[in-house]
Amino acid sequence: MKIKDIVAEGKFGSKPDHAKNSDTGEWVFRDNGTDRVYNLNRIMMASAMHDGQGDHSVEMDEASWVEKNNIARPYTEAEHNMMKGAFKTIKSDYHHTSQDHRSREDDDVHKVSPIADRGPVKRKSK
Repeated sequence: MKIKDIVAEGKFGSKPDHAKNSDTGEWVFRDNGTDRVYNLNRIMMASAMHDGQGDHSVEMDEASWVEKNNIARPYTEAEHNMMKGAFKTIKSDYHHTSQDHRSREDDDVHKVSPIADRGPVKRKSK
């Protein structure tokens, strides 16, 4: 027995008969040289927005706020320095969206509980 008898995958574009009979086909698409994961994400977003009635395009923003960039969210100053050192090591283009590395709540977040304080909780002893 040869490995080609065991492995079901064939050359690109060919599919074994048992696989052809068991599915309705795949869509094979490319991203034209951009990030494959980003392209797949955008395709899946657009298909989720579609109503399935016809093959019309849907209203969708051209790109997300991050578009084709990767994101890293370090929390501490040391982690920020680690990221900057990593970018320099692999000679990657990067920019930071803020110079203030402190984490803060948005202004519209409730900072006071609407539930009245009932004091210390008394626990039953066993």
